[in-house]
Amino acid sequence: MNISRVATLSAALGLIAGTAFGLGPAGIQVGIFTPFIGFRIFTLGALLGLLALVLGVIGLWRTRDSALRGGRPRAVAGTALGTLVVLTILLAAGSAGNVPVINDITTDPDSPPAFEAARKIPENLERDLSYPGEEFAVLQREGYPDLEPIEVDGLPGEVLVTAEAVAQQLGWKITYRDASRGTFEAIQVTPIFRFVDDIVVRVQPDGAGSRIDVRSKSRDGRGDMGANAARIRVFREAVTR
Repeated sequence: MNISRVATLSAALGLIAGTAFGLGPAGIQVGIFTPFIGFRIFTLGALLGLLALVLGVIGLWRTRDSALRGGRPRAVAGTALGTLVVLTILLAAGSAGNVPVINDITTDPDSPPAFEAARKIPENLERDLSYPGEEFAVLQREGYPDLEPIEVDGLPGEVLVTAEAVAQQLGWKITYRDASRGTFEAIQVTPIFRFVDDIVVRVQPDGAGSRIDVRSKSRDGRGDMGANAARIRVFREAVTR
């Protein structure tokens, strides 16, 4: 491939990548795309951005000779657009930290709260909402050693009411409650890609006080970039404040 074509392809890919990168999330927000489709468009933009960056760098290197500078502006454009896309991905990944690739997080991996109502909604009928078991438990203990049962003062009934109020304040939508079992279920929609995560909270007596266990599970994918653990931490901080 000659210099001009490399530079032109880099610029074109960079433009397409930037468009797809932004179009995926934007389309989800306005309801044009489902979260699944929008995320795939976003992912395509990321991959094309990486390719644009590689071709742009090649174009910059090969146009360093003054006799071949004609294609340099296009190589610069491709490199810049590709860099913007790739840098955004790296910053997002960096903010999540080194987290395990799991999407079902709980304060009690040995006896996690079980989903009841969530199993019956149409969106989950073909999903397995049982806890994945020791495989996830081991990874969670290594990746999130701070996640433990939440111990609070108060009788279980009172704590359950408080926990539900806190959940609503955090933007969770309560979908089911069973005071006799000391549980409630909720969902929360992620802000950018509008993925829906299922949550179950269980309150049990614990000595003179109560123990709260939380389980947060993403409906899609295997990894969650730490989103479910972060949700549990925010809830823990709010309910123990």
